[in-house]
Amino acid sequence: MLSHFQAAVLGVLQGVSELFPISSLGHSVILPGLLGWPIDQNADSFLTFVVATHFATALTLFVVYRDDWVRIIGGVLGLISARKFLPMNPDAKLGLLLIVGTVPAGAVGFIFQRQAQKLFISPMAAALFLMLNGGLLYLAERLRKNANGSEDLSRIDSRIAARMSWRQSAKVGIAQVLALLPGFSRTGSTIAGGLLIGFSHEEALRFSFLLATPTIGAAALLKLPALLHSGSTVAIENALLGAVCAAAAAFVSIKILTRYFQTKTLTPFAIYCAAVGLLSLIALG
Repeated sequence: MLSHFQAAVLGVLQGVSELFPISSLGHSVILPGLLGWPIDQNADSFLTFVVATHFATALTLFVVYRDDWVRIIGGVLGLISARKFLPMNPDAKLGLLLIVGTVPAGAVGFIFQRQAQKLFISPMAAALFLMLNGGLLYLAERLRKNANGSEDLSRIDSRIAARMSWRQSAKVGIAQVLALLPGFSRTGSTIAGGLLIGFSHEEALRFSFLLATPTIGAAALLKLPALLHSGSTVAIENALLGAVCAAAAAFVSIKILTRYFQTKTLTPFAIYCAAVGLLSLIALG
């Protein structure tokens, strides 16, 4: 069972590492192993804690981008009510692109949920995948098609809707499947996918954050009832504490990353993941 201190630390860690391209699951598995915390990461109480902190992160993303979500959801509902798919306004198309991008990870996660959970208890596997995540980020920077940043961020959603095809959205969604492995970053894989189809860093980050909201939120909502019916006061307290810490850390992370990717690249994160993964393998071996 987590202590309150451990819950707070892991909550902050989740809020930061979920949105930074460095893998929240990987860090949540590796850190307790390195610190020797006696946590049963396969226990229902720990899994529900992880779900609660993920839900808090998704909720924070929704709140930060609430005006955009109102437009997107309104566009999709308007399209459905009109029963006419062409012509399609940018908000409606972006909403459908997000649905297409959500399907691959949702389907694979639902089918292989138990197999993926078994990897949660292996810090060595998480460290190896973290190294591979660094390689993915580095390759994405080397192979990306668009070397220029976006000039007008106020029209970024319209540009994404205009430039992105249904197939490209599916490709980014397939890249997101990697995040089911602890050590691979959901944000990192979707940004990498965005760069490889020609997005700028800002556009790739924007689509990644929008895609994260339904992906993380839906997965968390499915598991939250198990927490509420657990009957364990300590487990619920830890989950709430971790969720608050994750939400605060996620809010700060969104602000930092939005500014960072206006001029910077994934390369520092690639180096970080490769180095931390290698050092963790050595320390755990």
